[in-house]
Formats: sequence, structure tokens, C-alpha cells
Amino acid sequence: MSESRTTADFYFDPLCPWAWMTSRWMLEVEQVRPVDVRWKVMSLAVLNEDRLDEVPAAYREVMETQAWGPVRVVIAAQQLHGDEVVGKLYTALGTRIHNNDEGLGREVILGALADAGLPEELADFADKDTYDAELRASHKEGIDKVGQDVGTPVISVPGPTGDEIAFFGPVVTPTPRGEAAARLWDGTLLVASTPGFYEIKRTRTAGPNFE
Repeated sequence: MSESRTTADFYFDPLCPWAWMTSRWMLEVEQVRPVDVRWKVMSLAVLNEDRLDEVPAAYREVMETQAWGPVRVVIAAQQLHGDEVVGKLYTALGTRIHNNDEGLGREVILGALADAGLPEELADFADKDTYDAELRASHKEGIDKVGQDVGTPVISVPGPTGDEIAFFGPVVTPTPRGEAAARLWDGTLLVASTPGFYEIKRTRTAGPNFE
């Protein structure tokens, strides 16, 4: 493998526990491979807004009432404070939402903003559509790389010939560490860069393990 550094674009919605698991793996990958992660947002609310009548009622309620807030705050932070704050805020939100199971309310957002060293006023954007155009553009950028039949996360990297490789996932638990993280990264790139390759899948038998 080349030792020149590669930028991996990682499109996430802070709401998704599986994307959270994958994001923690990517932090491991940064330590064991010459990879730098560039954090970008996508939105499950946007992804599902035209098919809410097809999803279970409980999921529909989350999409309509809770899914917009966290991702709106992240995109507002990006727009007002730069790309460099996105990963830090994602880590703060994800730790509270997933690891600590604190829910999705305003207090969680305020706590995450404090953890990330960002002003609490950003929490007000959870209920505003001020940067929805930018959110939708970032979402479209990510989902256009892989198609509408997947969710979050989407990862995009330059391939061995310079062409873009983009894929959904991998969905994995618990987070692979060290050399296990490296092997999963190498293998994922290998299959994703194979022309005509689309899918490997098996039934999930365990939920996300945040330990």
C-alpha cells in the first residue's frame, strides 16, 4: 500500500448508532493506515422524508420530531466555525447520544457543544431551517455517490487508479481496533474497488456495542 496519505470523506448522521460504530473504527484506521478522515453530514430525515408512510410508526415519529435537530446543529457549526469542528462535535454528540444513552433533547446538544468548545447558541439551530440548503447539498453529495437504497454512513476515497470509490458501511460491532481495524479497511477497499461489486451482507445478530 502507498504511504502517501489518503483523505476519506465520511458522511454521517449523528442519530445513527451504526454510523457511530463505523466512525469509531475510522478513528482507529487513521492510526494504522495513512488515512485522514474528513467529516461530512448527511441526514436520515432528508433520506426518509418522501417515504415516511413506508416506515414503522415509531421510526416515523423519530424522523419527524428528533432527527432534524442534531444534524442541523452540526451543519450550523460547520458553516459558522469551519470544517475542523465537525469531527469534534460529532464525537461529543455521539458519545452522549450513544455511549451515554442521554437521548436527543436540547440538554444533550448543549452538553455536546460545551464538550466540543463551541458556543451554546448553536443549539438554537436545531429548530431552524437556516442551513437546510447546505445540509441537503451535503446529503445529496454523499448519497449520490452510492444511490438511494442505503443509509449512513457513506465513505468515499480515491481508488488505486485515482477514480473515486464510495460505499455504504461497513456495519460492524464492536469497533475493530489496531491491526483488526487495518485489515477491515484493506479488505473493504479491496472489494469496493472491484468493478461490478455491489454487496456483501448477512443478518445482524447483535446490536451496537459501544464499549
